[in-house]
Amino acid sequence: MTHEFLQLVKIARNKKENGIKCVLASVVHLEGSSYRKPGVRMLIDEHGNSTGAVSGGCVEKEICRRAQSVFQSNRSKVITYDGRYRLGCEGVLYILIEPFDVSKSFYSEFLIQMEARNSFQITSYFKRQEEEITGDFGSVLSFSDQQSFKFSKEQISISDNDLFKQSFKPRFKLLILGAEHDAVKLCTMASILGWEVTVVSSIKDPKSISDFPGATRVLAENPEMIDLTDLDMQTAVVLMNHNYVTDLQYLIKLHEKEFCYLGMLGSFKRWEQLQHELLNYIPDISFSFLEKVCSPAGLNIGSETPEEIAISILSEILSVTRNKESYSLKKLKSNQISKID
Repeated sequence: MTHEFLQLVKIARNKKENGIKCVLASVVHLEGSSYRKPGVRMLIDEHGNSTGAVSGGCVEKEICRRAQSVFQSNRSKVITYDGRYRLGCEGVLYILIEPFDVSKSFYSEFLIQMEARNSFQITSYFKRQEEEITGDFGSVLSFSDQQSFKFSKEQISISDNDLFKQSFKPRFKLLILGAEHDAVKLCTMASILGWEVTVVSSIKDPKSISDFPGATRVLAENPEMIDLTDLDMQTAVVLMNHNYVTDLQYLIKLHEKEFCYLGMLGSFKRWEQLQHELLNYIPDISFSFLEKVCSPAGLNIGSETPEEIAISILSEILSVTRNKESYSLKKLKSNQISKID
């Protein structure tokens, strides 16, 4: 969600610099079930161009049409969209449409906070009503250091409205240790997901960022000298060196670091050998660290090509970080469908 909002902020700022007004449409409440959940957003400019989506594609044209009055009045409004007869999702969406004025000060501070990997929260004030309603509605973004910015200059009534709060973690990060052909595919696909991707090649065979489409950074390092202090629980690490000694050195370096996922290419036998080596070098290494290593990395989906292996690894990362057991959604009972998130 963080990368989606970051994209909307960047586009809105660019349009403002070109004298183009924008509004933001946010799903702030849901009754029943829907394709996507509260907190999804789309950006609309005064010429009718839009970025993002709040559903499977059926609602967006209606939102663009009904957003025109917000451009004219400069006042926020809440609309409802009943998908029970049009989307087949058995749900009613409450959508806040508000002016989205990304000031220079907000944009600058937002980028600083994102670079520092700080969390933030958006609080939206709205009113639940069956009919479309215009009022003193709107959203406020607050950073962890208590700085806050309104999305527009209009007044927001706090006491008389319902509210929807949404917390955003730092942008998800993938650290790829290895720079062979399969690492290129993993990097490209992770960037499509909106992840921040860092690729580490060896000093003996350095690579450039042009070799890895979608990468944020490409470094040339060795296991002894690499700085891993910026790892956090929003970071996944994948070892793809195809070199036993190098993987061992990285595992020794990683065993006391913080991350949410650690995957490594190779066979079960190779991982068993590495565990024995780790116990020789670090006799008191924690069992929890060894259990955290996913090797061979990826879900068992019959992957063969580098692209398919990348999908398998990314799927496992999502499964681990979302704490979800991996199985076909068709195995869910009909009364569980509304609980999918």
